[in-house]
Amino acid sequence: MAHSLSANKRIRQTAKRRARNRARKGVVRTQLKAVTKAFGAKDAGAAATEVKKAIVTLDHTASKGTLHKNTVARKKSRLMKHLNALKAAAK
Repeated sequence: MAHSLSANKRIRQTAKRRARNRARKGVVRTQLKAVTKAFGAKDAGAAATEVKKAIVTLDHTASKGTLHKNTVARKKSRLMKHLNALKAAAK
């Protein structure tokens, strides 16, 4: 247990940030699951819509500092790669 006021405040701040970050990461995971489901259905139109939503969510999470920008860039790149492969297979 912390004894000083500043240490107690730091504990409170950390708990708030952790809760906020966990919520944001949960939203990202949920969105990525929706994209995976669309990919599994082999529906390029639905997948494109879900990928756009996922990219917005990922960018927002990176801008808040919850996820590192390179992590987000890597995830976006992989999503687009998968989407482009799906579109090419549909043609």
